[in-house]
Amino acid sequence: MLKGDNGNRSIASSFIIVGFETMWEMELLLFSIFSSMYILTLGAHIVIIALVALDWHLHKPMYLLLASFSLLEVIYTTVTVPKMLDALLTRRKEISYASCLLQFYLLFGFGASENCLLAVMAYDRYAAICRPLHYTTLMSIKTSIHLAIGALVGGLLAAFPPVVWISTLDFCFPNLIDHFFCDYAPLLKLSCNDTTDGELAFMVMSWSVILGCFFLIMVSYTLIIFAVIRIPSTEGQKKAFNTCASHLAVVSIFYGTVIFMYIRPTSHIRFSIDKVISVFYCVVTPLMNPIIYCLRNQEFKGALNKALQILENKKHPRMGK
Repeated sequence: MLKGDNGNRSIASSFIIVGFETMWEMELLLFSIFSSMYILTLGAHIVIIALVALDWHLHKPMYLLLASFSLLEVIYTTVTVPKMLDALLTRRKEISYASCLLQFYLLFGFGASENCLLAVMAYDRYAAICRPLHYTTLMSIKTSIHLAIGALVGGLLAAFPPVVWISTLDFCFPNLIDHFFCDYAPLLKLSCNDTTDGELAFMVMSWSVILGCFFLIMVSYTLIIFAVIRIPSTEGQKKAFNTCASHLAVVSIFYGTVIFMYIRPTSHIRFSIDKVISVFYCVVTPLMNPIIYCLRNQEFKGALNKALQILENKKHPRMGK
C-alpha cells in the first residue's frame, strides 16, 4: 500500500513481515512447536502469578517481584508471538504502519521494563543477604510494589522517544521487514531518510538502559559474593547462594541475548542470525524462566504442591466418613 510520494519514491503505509523463508511444511512444523511453547509459557507464568496472589505464604517482596516479572513476560511474548504464529499458519504477513509502530513500542518498552525489574530483583537479593537485619525496612511489600511499578513506567518512558522519531520517517518500497516482528534495525533498513543521528540516539538509549541495569545487577552480586564469603559455615554459604541462584541464571540468559541484539551498530547486523537469537529470547527464554525459578525454590514448590493437592481433593472428594 502507498502512503504518498516523496519525489520519485513510493512511500509505504504497510509492511510485509518476511518471517521464516522456508517451505510450507516446515512453517507448519514451526507453528506447532512455537504455539506449544507459547501456550506452555502463558500457563507457567499465569500459575506463578496466581500462586503469589492466592498463597499468603508467598506475600513477600521476592515473590511479588517474581509475579511482576511473570506478568511482563506474558505481555512481552504476546506482543510478538501471536502475529508470528498467524503468519506461519495463514501466510498473512502484512502489518499496518500503525500496528508495526505499536508492536515496536510495546516490545522495546516492556523489554526495557524487564531490564529495570531484574535490577530491582537483584537489589532485593542484596538487601536480603547483605542487610538481613534491615531487610523488612529496605524491601517492604509496599516498597517492592512501588519499585515494580517504577520499573514498568521507566521502561515504557524509555521506549517513547525512539518510537516518536521512527514515526517521522518515510519508508520506501520494497516494504519487506526481514524479521518476524517489527524491530528497530529492520525498520531503519527500509527508511528513505538519513537515519545516522537516530541510530546514534537509539544506541545511547539502549546502552543506558541495558548496560545501566546490568551494571547495577553486577554491583549487587559483587556485594552479595563478598557477603557470602564472610559467612563462616559452608551450609550458610550454600543457603545464601541458593536464594539468588535462580535470579542469576535468568539474568545470564536474558542479558546474553539482549546485549548481543542491541549493543552493537545496526550496520553490522545480519538478520538471519538475529531471527534465531530473537526466537530464543521471545519464545525459549520466557518458557525457561519459570522452570528455573520453580525447580530451585523450595518455598515455591511447596506452594505449588499444596495448590495441586487442593485441586485433587476437590476433584475426588471423599465419600462419607
